[in-house]
Amino acid sequence: MFHQYKKCLSVSRSSLVVAFVAFLSACGQQAADSKSEAKNELPAADSNASLNVVTPVASCESLLKFDLTGIGGAGSKITSAAEQTANGKTSCVVEGIMAPAVGFKVKLPKDAWTQRFMQLGCGGLCGMINMNIGAADGCTAVESDEFVLASTDMGHSGMGGDFGQDPQKRIDFAYRGVHITALASKALIEEYYGQPAKYAYFNGCSDGGREALVEAQRYPDDFDGIIAGAPAMNFSVQNSFFHGWQARSNTGADGNAILHAADMPVLYNAAVAACDELDGLKDGIIAQPFQCDFDPQVTLCDEGETTNCLTQKKIDAAKKLYEGPKDPATGKALTLGGPQPGSELSWVGVYVPRPGSEQIFSTMIADGAIKNLIFQQNPSSDYTLDDFQFTEDNFNNIRPLNGLYSGTNPDINTFRESGGKLIIWHGLQDPHISPVNTVTYYEAAKKVSSGGMDVSDFMQLYLFPGMYHCDGGTGPHDFDLLTPMMAWVEQGIKPEVIIASHDGTSGKQRRRPDEGNHGKGKPADQPGTMGSPDGRKAEVVDVAYVKRTLPVFPYPSVARYNGQGDWHIAENFTQTEGPAMPAYSWAGETFFSAGSQLDCTAADDALHCEKIN
Repeated sequence: MFHQYKKCLSVSRSSLVVAFVAFLSACGQQAADSKSEAKNELPAADSNASLNVVTPVASCESLLKFDLTGIGGAGSKITSAAEQTANGKTSCVVEGIMAPAVGFKVKLPKDAWTQRFMQLGCGGLCGMINMNIGAADGCTAVESDEFVLASTDMGHSGMGGDFGQDPQKRIDFAYRGVHITALASKALIEEYYGQPAKYAYFNGCSDGGREALVEAQRYPDDFDGIIAGAPAMNFSVQNSFFHGWQARSNTGADGNAILHAADMPVLYNAAVAACDELDGLKDGIIAQPFQCDFDPQVTLCDEGETTNCLTQKKIDAAKKLYEGPKDPATGKALTLGGPQPGSELSWVGVYVPRPGSEQIFSTMIADGAIKNLIFQQNPSSDYTLDDFQFTEDNFNNIRPLNGLYSGTNPDINTFRESGGKLIIWHGLQDPHISPVNTVTYYEAAKKVSSGGMDVSDFMQLYLFPGMYHCDGGTGPHDFDLLTPMMAWVEQGIKPEVIIASHDGTSGKQRRRPDEGNHGKGKPADQPGTMGSPDGRKAEVVDVAYVKRTLPVFPYPSVARYNGQGDWHIAENFTQTEGPAMPAYSWAGETFFSAGSQLDCTAADDALHCEKIN
C-alpha cells in the first residue's frame, strides 16, 4: 500500500505485487545477478544484494601520490587522503585540486562499497564543496555507505560572482569543473578498489540541476543515471532578468519594499481559494497552477478595511511579480514564466523581505550576475541593478554568453543511445526558478529525441504540488529518487510513480532564512540557506503540517483523489491524464534548440567561444 513506503518507493501501475518487488530490489535488496572474480570482492552485507561488496586493494594514504595531471593538467594534485570514521562507518576521504583551481572531494567507503558512484551537484554559484545527498535521502544503499560520493566547488571559493572576472573560472563553473571531477573520481575509484565503478549517478538541484542537464548534454558518457532537480538551466536569464525584475518590482520609489511577509498569506489564501479545487480536491494546495486563473485584484481592501486585504500599490507589485518583465515597446516576455499561484508563502526571503528587514535577496543575486557573469564584457564596478534595462535590446546583450552556462540544449540523443536515464523534477511552488522552464525543456527534448512521441524509455519528468525550491513547502516534499533511478538503470524497471510525503511535524521548528528552501542538493551556507553570506541565521517559527503521502506521476499525468477514504493517504489517489502546460512565447525561445551551447577556452584574459553542433 502506497502509504506504507513513503521514502524508498517506485511502483508500477499494473501490479502492486510487482511494484513492491521493484521497491525492494531498488533499495539494494535484489537477487544476485553477477559475481566478480576480483580477489578483493566479498559477499554483500545483504544476501539479496545484486552487487557484491568490493574492498580496497590500496591504502588510503597511497592515494596522496596518485597522478591527476593527465586529467586536470599540470598543477593538478591530491592535497589530502585519510581515513575518517563517522557513525561507525570508515571511509577514505580524498581532497584535491584540478588545475587551475577546481577543488574536489571524494568519499570512498572502506568496508561496504557495492560498485556504485554518485556525484553531487552544487547550488547557487557554488564556491564550496557540497556533500548533501539531496533527492537520495532515504535510500538504503546510500545510508548503508555503499556509494562512493564526490563533489566539487566548481573552480572558485566563496559564493559571490567575483570569479566571473576570470575567464577560466567562468568555464570551470559553467561545465568543466563537474566533468573533470567525474573523471578524477572514477580514476581514484579504480586505483583504490582495483576496479571501476559499475554504475555512475549524478544528483543535483538548483544549479546542481543545471549541472545535471549539462552533463547529459555535453558529456553523455560520464553517468548512467542523472537526477536533475529544479534546474537553473536558463542561468543567464534567471540570475538577471528574473531575479532583477522581481527585486525591482517589489521596490518602491523610496527604495523600500512594497510587499512584506505579512502580505503573503493574503495573496496565498486568495490564490488557493480560486484554484485549489482544479484537481478535484480541496486540500489547500494548488496542484494545477498552470491552469489557475488568479487575479490578485480580489484582495483589494474595501474602504476602511486594513486587515486581510491589500492596497492597490501592493496588488500592482504582486501582478508584476507574477507576470515578469516585458519589453515596453513590443510587449515580448523577457523571462520564461514566473512564480506560480500557490507559491506566495515561499516568496518571503527571496523577493519579499523577511520580517524586520527591508533587504530583498533577489537584488543580491541579480547584482552579482550582471556585474560579473552574463555579459561578454563586464560593466564597470559601479554598475548596479538600477542601471539594468528590461528591454529586448538588453536581452540581446546576454545572448552571446548564454550558451556558456545554459543547460537548455534539448538534443540528448547521445545520452539516450548510450543507455543513460534521466529524471527531471521540480516543485510547482518554486519561487526561485519557474517550473515553466523545466516543462518547456522536457517538451523540447521530447520533440528533438522522438518527434514528440514517447521518451519514457530514458526520460521522466515529475512535478511536485505544493513544493518550494528543492525542498520545503505546503505539500509533500520528502522523497527518494535515487532508488527508482537505480532500479531503472540496473534492472530496467522504469519508474511509474514517486511517493512524496510530509511527516506531519509541528510545533517550534528551526527554519532557514529562505523559509525552508534549503534544498535537496542545495548546500548549506548557500544564499537563502542557513548561514548565508549576509549573516542571516535560522529563526525559530511555529509550523503545523498534517502528515500526508501523495503519489506523483510522470508529467503530464496527475494524481486525482478517488473520493474514497482519507485523502492524506497516497493509495486513495489514481493516475489520470492531466492538462498539458500551455506554450509560452518569450524572447529566448532559441535557447531551447540544438546547437545553442558554447565550447570556450580562456586566453589573453578573454573567452574564446564557438557553438557546439
